[in-house]
Amino acid sequence: MNYSNNYAALKELYISTETDKEFDTIELHDVEFVSESFGILPGIEEYKCNNHNVTLEEELSFYSENGIENNSVHIKDIFAKRNRSFKYQILKPKGKDKVKRVVFLFHGFNERDWSKYLPWAKAISDGTDSAVVLFPLAFHMQRAPKEWSNTREMFKLSEERKQTYPNIENSSLTNVAISTRLHAMPHRALWSGLQTYNDVLQLMKNIKKDNNEHIDKDAHIDIFSFSVGGFLAQVLKMTNFNNYFKESKVFLFCSGATFNNQAPSSKFILDSETDAALYAYLVKDIDEIIETDPVLRHYLKGDFLPGKIFYAMLDYNKEREFRESMLKKHEHQIYAISLTKDDIVTPHEIVNTLKGANRDIDIRIDELDFEYNYIHENPFPVMGVDPKKVDESFEKMFEKVLSFYNE
Repeated sequence: MNYSNNYAALKELYISTETDKEFDTIELHDVEFVSESFGILPGIEEYKCNNHNVTLEEELSFYSENGIENNSVHIKDIFAKRNRSFKYQILKPKGKDKVKRVVFLFHGFNERDWSKYLPWAKAISDGTDSAVVLFPLAFHMQRAPKEWSNTREMFKLSEERKQTYPNIENSSLTNVAISTRLHAMPHRALWSGLQTYNDVLQLMKNIKKDNNEHIDKDAHIDIFSFSVGGFLAQVLKMTNFNNYFKESKVFLFCSGATFNNQAPSSKFILDSETDAALYAYLVKDIDEIIETDPVLRHYLKGDFLPGKIFYAMLDYNKEREFRESMLKKHEHQIYAISLTKDDIVTPHEIVNTLKGANRDIDIRIDELDFEYNYIHENPFPVMGVDPKKVDESFEKMFEKVLSFYNE
């Protein structure tokens, strides 16, 4: 598990234009995907829920006075082509045709680059003889419009936000696109999350129909999730649509706390204005908003189980008994690792949520600390630290992860 060496080699492999991508023990494949669930995204006036055969009218204006209306950022979500049609990656053991064991890897908030995750995926593949599916959340990674990675334009937009909001903190060219969009329309977080949930189910249906050339239709599925990806992982596990995830194990890394007990204001995630707006929408005002928004009410307060589960993960004090009953039900299939110096999703809040108010949920949680400077967004840095210490910490953590998957 030489993290530092693997990082550079795998990053080069990922961006390679070669048809056959191989490195050491693994091969990397690009797979075309076209989302069938883009219709839930903001940008139209009516929404159709096929599960309940109802048509819902959106009563909120698409445009908002919050944030800055910039054409390259504030596009109508439903028309974002790269979010609808993209390639995801499968990293699998070299020489295997259809694998019978798979781990979905879900990344964190405001991520544009898979580089740090590639050594993670290789370690999982090597240690479990699995294929690892690197599946991007909606409007993240390769699903984000290219304009959002234009350094000059994003720097300009960040400077505009600083002028508009003089007290803003953590505004950067890295987070200005997502910050501007979510500040203007916080409910984007909900609908992009629902799209991603449906996309994963779409992929699972294709696997079960034996339409994936790399994955056996009866393959065992596990999940590895980092940060905000843990919300998706838990919703998939607890909803267990069509029994797809009944036997799945879920690993949560720097993840597991309810949304109201996280602090995502960071130069790499969200600026302070958007953090406050998102908190107000998803926590403080959500119940009032639900009463006035028929689309939101249908998905969060109806009999739509994924929405009910997600709602219970927003505020520690709401639907606590339901949330804890679901965690209790799957307590031996969930494992979490927190990091001592993580100030975005702290170890204390992960324990509070996953262990329950009475500490009677038997979910295993380990808190680790590394002998070098790290942050939530970059637990295994490749610059400015002793690579030997990073390699040792990486190996220590992934030995625990692999033991969980293999036990």
